[in-house]
Amino acid sequence: MANIDTVLIRQLVILVLILFSCINIISKGVQAKEDDHKVTNIGAVIDVTSRTGKEEITAMEIAVQSFNNKLNNHGLSFYVQSHGKDPMLAAAAAEKLIKENNVTVIIGLETWELAAPVAEIGTRARVPVLSFTAPSITLPLSALRWPFLAQMANNDSEQMTCIAAIIRSYGWKKVIAIYEDETYGGDSGKLAVLIEALQDIGSEIEHTLVLPPISSLSNTKEVMQEELMKLLSLESRVFVVLKASSVMTIHLFEEAKNMGFMGRDSAWIITDKITTYLDSFNTSIISSMAGVFGIKTYYTENSSEYESLYGQFKQVFRKKYEDEDNFEPGIYALKAYDAIQIITEAMEGMINTNISSKQLSEKILSSNFTGLSGEIQFERGMLSQNPTSRIVNVVGKKYKELDFWLPSFGFSRSLVNEETEHDGNTAQGLYGQVTWPADLNQVRNPKGWAMPTNARPLIIGVPGRTSFEKFVKVKNESNQNEEPEGYCIDLFKMALEVLGYDLPYKFVPHFSTYDDLVRCVHNKTFDAVVGDITILANRAELVEFTQPYAESGLSLIVPAKSEESAWMFMKPFTWEMWMATGAMLIYTMFIVWFLEHRSNPEFEGTWKTQIGTAMWFTCSSLFFAHRENVRNNFTRIVVTVWLFVSLVLTSSYTASLSSMLTVNKLKVNVTDIEFLKRNNLKVGCDRDSFLRNYLVDVLQFKSENIKTINNQDSYIGEFEKKHIAAAFLELPYEKVFINNYCKKFSATTPTYRFGGLGFMFHKGSPIAMDFSKAILTLSEKGALKELEEKWFAPSPECSTGVTDNRTERLRLHSFWGLYIISGATSTICFFLFIIKIIKDQYRSNTSPRNNSIWSKAIRLARFIYQGQQINFAIDQTRPQLPEIVGRGSPRWKYSSPDAAENHVAASSEAADVEMLYIPGAKRLIEEQEVKAIIGLETWEEAAMVADIGSRARVPVLSFAAPALITPSRWPF
Repeated sequence: MANIDTVLIRQLVILVLILFSCINIISKGVQAKEDDHKVTNIGAVIDVTSRTGKEEITAMEIAVQSFNNKLNNHGLSFYVQSHGKDPMLAAAAAEKLIKENNVTVIIGLETWELAAPVAEIGTRARVPVLSFTAPSITLPLSALRWPFLAQMANNDSEQMTCIAAIIRSYGWKKVIAIYEDETYGGDSGKLAVLIEALQDIGSEIEHTLVLPPISSLSNTKEVMQEELMKLLSLESRVFVVLKASSVMTIHLFEEAKNMGFMGRDSAWIITDKITTYLDSFNTSIISSMAGVFGIKTYYTENSSEYESLYGQFKQVFRKKYEDEDNFEPGIYALKAYDAIQIITEAMEGMINTNISSKQLSEKILSSNFTGLSGEIQFERGMLSQNPTSRIVNVVGKKYKELDFWLPSFGFSRSLVNEETEHDGNTAQGLYGQVTWPADLNQVRNPKGWAMPTNARPLIIGVPGRTSFEKFVKVKNESNQNEEPEGYCIDLFKMALEVLGYDLPYKFVPHFSTYDDLVRCVHNKTFDAVVGDITILANRAELVEFTQPYAESGLSLIVPAKSEESAWMFMKPFTWEMWMATGAMLIYTMFIVWFLEHRSNPEFEGTWKTQIGTAMWFTCSSLFFAHRENVRNNFTRIVVTVWLFVSLVLTSSYTASLSSMLTVNKLKVNVTDIEFLKRNNLKVGCDRDSFLRNYLVDVLQFKSENIKTINNQDSYIGEFEKKHIAAAFLELPYEKVFINNYCKKFSATTPTYRFGGLGFMFHKGSPIAMDFSKAILTLSEKGALKELEEKWFAPSPECSTGVTDNRTERLRLHSFWGLYIISGATSTICFFLFIIKIIKDQYRSNTSPRNNSIWSKAIRLARFIYQGQQINFAIDQTRPQLPEIVGRGSPRWKYSSPDAAENHVAASSEAADVEMLYIPGAKRLIEEQEVKAIIGLETWEEAAMVADIGSRARVPVLSFAAPALITPSRWPF
């Protein structure tokens, strides 16, 4: 028995050993098979109940299945956790995926509020996180804080720039921003980026409407109505919805339509996140959003990869979610599909060898390919390129696509930069035809403003009391239903006709100061003010002014009397003109004398006689009254030019003097502002104008020296009573005042300028811009000029008279050309004449050639002055005769004592030379003062000289006698 038991025990041990060996062999085979087939776990944190979450799950399942079908030795396992739109739940879901499912990477997270806490969890666990969103504002240290985070999105800068470009292209100055707050406060980055983008185009956010989280509302409709009621008091009707859940979006637009916020002057713009909901909304919801602008991330639908996904997606999505109306993939479905591709490409090295999570994160961030959602390339943790967007317009049962928005370029009709057509000018606006809310056939663009209606007309304030009633006049203060009248009222009505649309209005008189009117517009008591309101910098900070319809400046009004002067005849010419005219007259006189005195007996005589004759000739030629004849051709040229100058000068002088005597000259006692302050004189100004403060603060007048005056007629009484020495009026009022009292007062040219007169509207009002265009149109057509002539026509006594003292005096710069011509002509004739007589002198010169240079120069000067020079031939065998220089020269030069005795012989040798004649005799008597005259070979010469000698009582000794003896008539 013992042996049997021993054998059995041995057999049992051998059997156990064999069994353990088989088990070991089988377990090793299974382990080897497991080593050959690697499985990577992927986790997704998304909202499984939302349309977006359903699309993401479907797309990722298709991508995972596609990857698993391609490889037998490596597979993907896909785990999903819902975040419920709660950041805390999202963080908990990420921890669960990491700990329980041992996921290698986490994807999903449509908002930054969900992505931030999950990124923190992933960084701690060293698990890469691939999010579908990015913060609105790029965080400078995000790459260091979350090194395992890859963001398949960009910041909101480019999208907000696109929204601002739309707003700019339609001229909207104020917008209302709307967004749904998240459970824990949310991200206000979108609002900050929008504010900055609007500042760049000169627009602003008038109001921000923050909607409570949809999860916290029990009665969404009631709360939505209460929130929208806050917008009724605002005038802006441009709404930008930055972010909202799909449920909140539905309630928002349904209530907005019911409360009239989708009117013909309204505009709505939604961001890309909200635009993705349009594919899932039914027809009733789409109809409530008719006319809305949307920004949609563009992706191509023509690639083979997209067509392959599109077919599979529709089939799977329809089978899983039969309650959905639309089965087409959206942008988040494409991002989810690309996320799986990013992961699979990064895990290529994990097929044969294991890599660390850090290496996997680095490979994810180094991805570079073109996915279905666009270019996949990361830089500092987010996509490096901003995606192209598409502008869509909700219309009908869905929406239509308008233009592309190309990053760093602007609106475009195609994906190619149309620089030749558009030049990147975002102000040009959209190319496509836009359908606006509540009016499918609306032609004009919405004003983006709560426009007046018959039920709520435009309340327009008008000044109830004005100093100058021609601008605005309230006829009956007790009856406000009676419309005011005046220049401003007529201008307002003319501008209404140019606007091109109806603008119901109601005038309301306001009996207070103009600054009070500005405050009434600012606090919205009035919608506008029509009147003579001066545009000032401090007022422009509170209200919006139209284009000025009249210039404005500070004018000084002073009493004046007619100016009378005994020297009025001197005023047509300035003193420079008088000096130049006198100089030119003297110069011309000298030239005429020089050219004529040698050969013209009328210009001979003593120096005094010659100067007097030349002066008389030149002066009388000014009036064409000269009687002296001129014989020299050069003189005729000089005189002809001078007569032309005289004609121009006398005509101009006569016209200017006539104008000055005709104009009613006014002489003022007050010269300028400094004169008033220096002499401590009182001045007047308008009661309701800003001028009183201006005179005190800017011009430094004493407050006690400024008197406010109620109306236009009161100024006359204040001046007559000597209560004021001057008055300060704005330029438009000064024109009205002077047009009525031009005979008594004078005004200075405005030296201090203001912004002009304009109409006031609320800050940023589009109506103000339209009125500015209308005023410019009226001005260009000349309608403003006609309106001014109607209301501001001068009084009968001022209609023909000139009221100022600004007749221009004749100045030298207007006549210097004439003076140059006359002077140049005289000078040229003078030198030509000199050249001619020098040639004549040398031609007639028979004197010995051994004369000195000094003698020649003296003879030349005498020849130029006196005329032809006489030179005698000298007989060396006899004593020389005296040399006679000039005609009738009294100075004899003897070479020997008996030279006089040889006079007869010398005379006979030079008998052919005429020695004396009448001008020579006159010159000898008057200039040389001789005591006797000898010579005169013929009786004709002797008779004429004897007559001159008898008159001057100078003896005459002649060499001739008459043929017949006659009674003596010449005692000398």
